[in-house]
Amino acid sequence: MTLKPGRSRSVLQRHPWIFSGAFEEVGSSLEPGDVVDVVSHEGAWLARGIVNPQSPLTVRLMTWDETETIDEVNLQTRVRKALEARTVLPRLADTEGCRLVYGESDGLPGLIVDRYADYLAVQVLTPAMERWKSALVEALVASECPQGIYERSDVETREREQLPPAEGVLYGQEPPKALEFRDRDLTFLADLRGGQKTGAYLDQRENRWRVSEYCRDRTVLNAFSYTGAFGLCALRAGASHVTNLDTSEPALSLAEEMARRNEANGILPDASTRLTYLAADVFYQLRRFRDERRAFDVIVLDPPKFAFTKTMIHKATRAYKDINLLAIKLLNPGGCLATFSCSGQVSPDLFREVVRGAALDAGRDVLILEKLSQPPDHPVLATFPESEYLKGLICRVV
Repeated sequence: MTLKPGRSRSVLQRHPWIFSGAFEEVGSSLEPGDVVDVVSHEGAWLARGIVNPQSPLTVRLMTWDETETIDEVNLQTRVRKALEARTVLPRLADTEGCRLVYGESDGLPGLIVDRYADYLAVQVLTPAMERWKSALVEALVASECPQGIYERSDVETREREQLPPAEGVLYGQEPPKALEFRDRDLTFLADLRGGQKTGAYLDQRENRWRVSEYCRDRTVLNAFSYTGAFGLCALRAGASHVTNLDTSEPALSLAEEMARRNEANGILPDASTRLTYLAADVFYQLRRFRDERRAFDVIVLDPPKFAFTKTMIHKATRAYKDINLLAIKLLNPGGCLATFSCSGQVSPDLFREVVRGAALDAGRDVLILEKLSQPPDHPVLATFPESEYLKGLICRVV
């Protein structure tokens, strides 16, 4: 596939995405998932990747080595290398929940693999990975020996690739509805069949423990709590009380079950007396707390993605500013705000600007104590800034 004049720069800089507008033409004979060579307007070979002529993101590059063949054997080798890379990462020995394959960062665009104890959850997001799915599963089974592999290819990325949603067992046993996995000494639960993402938010694993260090003897509001993982870590660190706030009653039910299991096994013997669950719209409830003059020592804001495309950035930043402004007003003097954005379209600089604007409107000084990101099992490819999507700030509100 030939690039238009002046469109080679990003390829030479090893960015893995090429959109349709960069090509002279997209051949009508190409099928989704085909391997293609990309050449400059002058005819020089540049890179090799996988194509989806039905998607605006037309080519995902996989190699800049002309001698490397992209085929079933190559992909299986890439899977093994991704798994081997996790064995040397710090702190992964302390958890049974981590990411084993992270798309472009592991040279496998369109493939996500997460481990939950003895089960793997897989997302197959591109036609090429769909075409080679059996080979990918074979490599995962050979290396990880899981009890089961469950597919959760039901996200909007797959829709953009003109692929129907897919879900179900790819290998072995079906996971239980509430699958236990350990993180440090706490027991967590994941719903691989119906939960958010692949079952839980593994990208916040280390951030939860980092934030918990600010929670000892303090009242905590865990907003957008989902299954209450931030709250559970806060309790483990000695929080006096945690309120888990989320719109989803099933998620809060799972949070309550997680707390019960950690109480029963003696890790959190008094969890039930230090927890409150509140099913409500977070935007509405934060305003209600404000009107009731409620206050907290620590507030965690971990909302879902607000911006899926560039056209949504303005609306998303307004939403981020709204919740951060309300949270800042709800904090006791000297309180701690842990605020996050998982919208890849919102840059870390823009997110800090949003928090700055919220602080100004609230009339309170906000000190940024720590900047947080995703854990090392979600590595950021240096030539692919889009792989860094999670950003967070721990702030002290004066």
